[in-house]
Amino acid sequence: MTKVDFRYASNPVDARSYDTEAIRSHFLIESLFKADSIQLTYSMYDRYIVGGVMPVSKALKLETIDELKSENFLDRRELGIINVGGDGKVTVDGETFELKKKEALYVGKDNKEVIFESADGQQALFYINSAPAHMAFPTKKVGKEDAEVIQLGDEKYANKRILNKLIVNSIVETCQLQMGLTELLPGNVWNTMPAHTHARRMEAYFYFDLEEGQTICHLMGEPQHTRHIFLQSNQAVLSPEWSIHSGSGTSNYSFIWGMAGENLDYGDMDMCSPDELK
Repeated sequence: MTKVDFRYASNPVDARSYDTEAIRSHFLIESLFKADSIQLTYSMYDRYIVGGVMPVSKALKLETIDELKSENFLDRRELGIINVGGDGKVTVDGETFELKKKEALYVGKDNKEVIFESADGQQALFYINSAPAHMAFPTKKVGKEDAEVIQLGDEKYANKRILNKLIVNSIVETCQLQMGLTELLPGNVWNTMPAHTHARRMEAYFYFDLEEGQTICHLMGEPQHTRHIFLQSNQAVLSPEWSIHSGSGTSNYSFIWGMAGENLDYGDMDMCSPDELK
């Protein structure tokens, strides 16, 4: 079973007037994982797709959707997969890749069949991002040992974290998709602060490993017209090119950032000092 939600892009000036319900309906993706289902959100921000795959009692095949007008899902797209649950496996055109928690798989354009399964006695949760592609690059697994790891932040500012670059152009050839995983250390709660925008790329943030009963406040909007969304573990937020993407939790957590757009330069950011935010 595949369910698709469609989101139009929002004008930043219009977004200034959104109330809580409107902000959440435009940008928050609340339900990503349902048993034996593939949940997809098709966004008009760079035609980015965000999804969750939860194989419980059977394997799940990634089928094309009406919005793509293509015979196969990956006829004009590339795909990034990160497992955020128990052990699982993904089979791409007959080749099987085993993915443990926080391991990634890049699947290039023109692959015909992608099948998701949980390992015996395990419950895998596959978080997926997809973007349009103009070239076919090889499928490649990226384990945590393959990641580019960067230590960021300072306990003084409650933002000490480990950034794992997984599906990035220095590790995997892609057309425009980039994905990574950031882990906040215990006692640290702030992510992506100082905040930034990048008009050349949009992003999606997926939050997980948040302690039950806690919450995360995701900050978005133009730097001088910020808004917020409270969310729970295993929920995602679409982040337009004009918006900051930052947040703070009531406990530490992990999150996956995915992006697409005009370039592959991770450092392409327009920084905004904390004391400039409004």
